[in-house]
Amino acid sequence: MSKLTLTGLALPLFLLFASPPASAPKAFGATKETPESQAQSGTLQKMIIENGSVTMGLDVNRLNGIGSVPGRPTTLQFAVAANSFFPILVFNELLRGPEPGSMALIPAGVNASGYGLPAALGASLKQLVIEKLSSGEAFDLAVRDSKTGFTFFNIEGHQYDYDATGQLLSILGGRLLISQEFATALGRPGDVSAAVGNISIGAAMQPIEIDQLVNGEPKSIAMPPLRYGVGSETPTLVPGPDVIVGDLPEMAQYGNDTVNHLVGLGVGTTSCNNGDQPFDWFALPQTDHPVIPQNLYRMSGGATNDERFEQIGQSWMKHAFTALEGGVCGTCNTSGCTTGTHLCPGCSDPYGSSLNASQSGIGSRAWLNPFTGVFPSTANNHSGHSHTGTSHRVTVASSDLNPAQNSGATYFAEGQYLTPHEYAWCQSHPGQCNMYNNASYRRFNVSGSGDNYTFSGSGSTVRMQGAIKAWQTLGSATVNQIEPDPGNDGIWFMGYKVTNPSTGVWHYEYALYNQNLDRSIQSFSVPVGPGVNISNIGFHAPRQEPGWANDGTFNNLGYSSTPWTVMQDGSSITWNTETFAQNQNANAIRFSTLYNFRFDADQPPQSASSTVGFFKTGSPMMVAIQAPMGGGTPSPTPTASPTPTATATASPSPTSTATATATATFTPTPTPTATSTPTPCIGTYVINQIGGSIVPGTTDIGNHGDDTVTTIALPFSYTLYDQSFTSINLSSNGNAQFTTTDTTFTNQCLPWLTHNYTIFPYWDDLYLVNSGFGIFTSISGTAPNRIFNIEWRAQYFPGNGSANFELRLYEGGQPRFDVIYGTVSNGNTSATAGVQRDNTFFTQYFCNGSGGAATGGQSYVYFPPPCPTPTPSATPSPTPTFTPTPTPTATATATPTATATFTPTATATATATATATFTPTPTPTASHTPTPTPTPTPTATATATATATPTATATATITPTPRPTPSPRGTAQPRPRPTPAPRI
Repeated sequence: MSKLTLTGLALPLFLLFASPPASAPKAFGATKETPESQAQSGTLQKMIIENGSVTMGLDVNRLNGIGSVPGRPTTLQFAVAANSFFPILVFNELLRGPEPGSMALIPAGVNASGYGLPAALGASLKQLVIEKLSSGEAFDLAVRDSKTGFTFFNIEGHQYDYDATGQLLSILGGRLLISQEFATALGRPGDVSAAVGNISIGAAMQPIEIDQLVNGEPKSIAMPPLRYGVGSETPTLVPGPDVIVGDLPEMAQYGNDTVNHLVGLGVGTTSCNNGDQPFDWFALPQTDHPVIPQNLYRMSGGATNDERFEQIGQSWMKHAFTALEGGVCGTCNTSGCTTGTHLCPGCSDPYGSSLNASQSGIGSRAWLNPFTGVFPSTANNHSGHSHTGTSHRVTVASSDLNPAQNSGATYFAEGQYLTPHEYAWCQSHPGQCNMYNNASYRRFNVSGSGDNYTFSGSGSTVRMQGAIKAWQTLGSATVNQIEPDPGNDGIWFMGYKVTNPSTGVWHYEYALYNQNLDRSIQSFSVPVGPGVNISNIGFHAPRQEPGWANDGTFNNLGYSSTPWTVMQDGSSITWNTETFAQNQNANAIRFSTLYNFRFDADQPPQSASSTVGFFKTGSPMMVAIQAPMGGGTPSPTPTASPTPTATATASPSPTSTATATATATFTPTPTPTATSTPTPCIGTYVINQIGGSIVPGTTDIGNHGDDTVTTIALPFSYTLYDQSFTSINLSSNGNAQFTTTDTTFTNQCLPWLTHNYTIFPYWDDLYLVNSGFGIFTSISGTAPNRIFNIEWRAQYFPGNGSANFELRLYEGGQPRFDVIYGTVSNGNTSATAGVQRDNTFFTQYFCNGSGGAATGGQSYVYFPPPCPTPTPSATPSPTPTFTPTPTPTATATATPTATATFTPTATATATATATATFTPTPTPTASHTPTPTPTPTPTATATATATATPTATATATITPTPRPTPSPRGTAQPRPRPTPAPRI
């Protein structure tokens, strides 16, 4: 057994595989030069984790800041995801050290709520990774959230042990220290580096690369297949060739412009062939190889620094050449595959940031059709122009990076591979079209000032998703995939987020990202309701390259950077650039770019449809968003139930006869407001068993994640309970929300508090990540009697079993829906089915093993109840005070008659105030001096009003019919996430 502690760790340089310099020929095993004295001979193995386990012992009291109470130890157990890329180097069966990488942790029968963990840590338990940091970091290992990059713990004091006989790696004795990020989030910055537990790791390792070295030089290379190489954590290879970005290992600066204050960056990319067919990789002048655009984005703004998501830099396209057959992505199978000119199934190919920033190897984007991947052999022609420090690289304004000017901002690099091979294969193999998953992103931290910056990766690369999805995952924005012409052009994404920064002000932020749509986008229009006041209108787009000789743009003028024109009328606000006919180089939203549109309004958001116009070809299309439609009430607005309005009629007829004037002063009792709140008149859904089978979905909505929600527009208005909706929020976890977008994976019995208007076809911890799974829709019938079918093809987390079911919505105002179950491996044992309007009105079909079976089909039909007329009661309570001012003798006789009549109307809130005028019979004392002279008899009439008057007031009290109390429901207990079974 070999042991290695972190102190004094030094590896022979020939063991470190590095990307070659940008100017050097690309060859496998390119290495840094090593002194001759270090040259050795033997077998070098690069190994990754086959499977393993992790144990964390936490002092929960110390973690929660309860230092005076004796420690309350809690043990958290995790399995390590199979084939986790946490590489180590073993030379002649001795451990030489780890390399940067990470291992994904899968909770093994734990749940956050059972441990009293801080909320942030509990919410991240299912997505933790242990990351091996680079040599320049302060710590060797860290525990992070794989999606956000948030660091919870740094690890110190651990020792690496390796048993060559069993190929077993142990990491023992590690202490868990609270990170600076976590200490700040806990509100205890003084607890940075406080020890709150320990960690131990055990893993079976497997080689992914075996090199035979002679005097330090590699003489032969073998890449054995991975054991358990195909499974839920390493997705099954999809049919056909499929290039994806498997990793974005690093980003660096390679030049700057100190006059205009710009920097030029390169992003390292490692590609993977996620398909089962060899991928063409023929270098220029041949044109059957991938090209690699790189982008940089920033999320910032608002109280939580996630209000907006902007692209701040873009590069030209690196032209790929000479595929290496690495094992970053899992099983690398070179059998029957010509290496070098093809990337073999399951294999990877690395390009360092310096290579991707090499100006002579990156050609203009203008030459490419991003959907077909076609470009000419002259697409990388640099003759006729010279380069500056930022030319063709990811060019970013220094002001967009300076931490002093961007406090709280987060940054995301994106790489994308575009190629003609996938499109050509799709044409000859319908159904094997893999052109839509070629972008991946990773978060990076930024340091520096002026015109010089450095970058460090944070968290793992998020594969097969464009960076705009980070705005959805981390910023709670809505992001939807749009495909305007399926099969003939690519896809783009609509992102939007509405915030309420101050009372009476809503900020509307829209981001349109074109992934591989050749037609490009030329205009964007948002509807605005009548009377809505718009302010602070804004637009943002990334900087375009200036014109260069042979750059592929019209007359080599380069693409325009002119901001879009904005126009506003009484019903919309519209941004647009020039049309293609006006200017072929107009500032359209071309592939691999993201543009922003924003404004403030004095009205809250409601569901609406924007209009998006295209640049090259195609009619405008409607796309679901939120917009200020006026009225002051966000959609949906519940219908008000009948509420009584009180009407009081008083008819007093007092007759006063006096020979002198008597002045009376009345002090009325204040009039309180009577408010009636009767029970809403809401019906219930009755469940009937029906036959039928699933109607296969034909439109992929783009939800292929774990715990993700995708909003789509409905093809018709649909009524649920008492409300109609035009869009729906579909969760990967088997529920359909109309007013919320919650990604919670642990189901509970209904009601699900505060989640109004939600249908639960099959709410469970589901998983749509693997190939072939997702949410798919179709439409049956013709208007006005269409049925919208929503089909889930899912697995259970973390990729086991099958859960196939369908939700059907009916057109024509029918408050009816059906649920059809296909193969549902776990039945109703860990899921919830039903529907709810709110916390009071709901219908549950099953929950966690109780209720009906998850088989066949059920039709949920809404039956509205008879709505009774509420009977309020009015109790007048006048308390007048009469104070006469005597003069001559006066005799007053009053006989008032006050009658209160209540007529119920359909008003959400009624305020009844019955006011009657009372004239009591006074007995004043008067001195009689002159002889009184008769005067005409006055008649006083008092009319009840809804406001206080200087008269006596009768108070009306309305007592609504009591609302029945719903029967108590059982509380769902959190259930453990399953540990994936070993693959054989």
